[in-house]
Amino acid sequence: MKSAFRTLATIPLLFCFCSLASCDQPPAKSTTGETPVATAAIPPMELGDVDWPRLLGKNFDGVAEVSGTAFDWSKTPEIAWRLPVGDGYGLGCVVDGRYYHADAVRSDQPSGGRQMVERLRAFDLNDASLIWSVERPLEYRDLYGYETGPRGTPASDGKSIVTFGCDGELCCRDLTDGTLKWSVSTNKQYGVVQNFFGVGSSPLLLDSMVIVPVGGSPPEDQQIAPGRLDRVIPNGSALVAFDLASGDEVWKCGDDLASYSSPRTMTIGDQTVVLLYARNQLLAVDPALGKVLWTVPHRADMLESVNAMMPVVDGDRVFISECYQIGSRLLKVSAEEPTTLWLDPPRNRRAQAMRCHWSTPILVDGFLYGCSGRNNPDSDFRCVELASGKVQWSDDRGMRTSVTRVGEHLVVLDEYGRIEIVRPNPEKLEIVAEYDFSDQIRTPCWAAPIVVGNRMLVRGDRHVLCLAIPTR
Repeated sequence: MKSAFRTLATIPLLFCFCSLASCDQPPAKSTTGETPVATAAIPPMELGDVDWPRLLGKNFDGVAEVSGTAFDWSKTPEIAWRLPVGDGYGLGCVVDGRYYHADAVRSDQPSGGRQMVERLRAFDLNDASLIWSVERPLEYRDLYGYETGPRGTPASDGKSIVTFGCDGELCCRDLTDGTLKWSVSTNKQYGVVQNFFGVGSSPLLLDSMVIVPVGGSPPEDQQIAPGRLDRVIPNGSALVAFDLASGDEVWKCGDDLASYSSPRTMTIGDQTVVLLYARNQLLAVDPALGKVLWTVPHRADMLESVNAMMPVVDGDRVFISECYQIGSRLLKVSAEEPTTLWLDPPRNRRAQAMRCHWSTPILVDGFLYGCSGRNNPDSDFRCVELASGKVQWSDDRGMRTSVTRVGEHLVVLDEYGRIEIVRPNPEKLEIVAEYDFSDQIRTPCWAAPIVVGNRMLVRGDRHVLCLAIPTR
């Protein structure tokens, strides 16, 4: 079946958020509506005991928990609700049947005047009824004119919810009502020279800690112009852990600046290790000690190149990729020293296995499925054998996409709001269904879809859609 996705005009890159008193503000009227639009009489959702508590789900792999659920992809999912949202690029998280979404809006303040604020709202996933909404002042100017809103995804442990703003504000709130527990201005505390698109990572909650990439610089670098990352040096805060209860620093480590990738865990032997694909390198960190175990350099030799995908883990193998010059690398890792199993030839796009931009590929039975390419129309969806880096096939859509695995199928979302349901097959591109929601959400649609129970969340520039997936 020929793909229905068309080659469209190239758009610019983006991957791939205070004090305690300043973070909590009274409810205010914002320019983005609070009321979702119900579009159909949808039966109650089949949720089950499943959550999507952080970026790419519980296991950092973009795989939905749908065991025993038989979806009928021959029928187009119905829109259960359509939620207006403000600035930002990420989706939210789902915990206990609630959807939590962070965005930025310009708000009319009780004291008069209008101010940009970062907002966090909690909704009932079934009907998008608003449960609570909180906000904090936001001061951020993007160097390239992108939206002033969160790039990443909130994370929750079931009791607290943590957001990491584009201005480096790390806030921990009570999950039940949004009450602020603590906040840390990481940009100010660690001397961060502004990255091209601000802070784009999502927090990791691990062992009563909140772990985030910070990438600060020493005092003498604070007068360097934003974005001139070639002139600043790191100050040992590539990765910082904060106490989840108090917000106090637990440890910091790593001599590197921040990227747009998010930290994740993996197990090496019997040890839990945190992986961070930072600006210049992949770091493995012992979270119990806050100690860097090893590093592997991997970044294009270009000032404005970025690393954004999350490392893909398969046993003791780790896959990383970028889209500017050097492509991909597969490592075999241990606690002492990693070994490169294969590495793409640099500066040879046609010979490179995969060039990941902001989208993380999905691993299925030893094969990676994901988007390769920096912009349209030099991007494609492809299948790559993990062990060898051999490209099994690539399609001709010329379109950037994100992907989520749902049971035995992949949900492939292009940045214009069109969806293909793909059966993983290393022999050929096998499309089983196609849906077009570009009349409901507008570009950019960059966040990978979230699937909980029989509900799918997709996000465009100004709306989040909740789709009810038909079941057999």
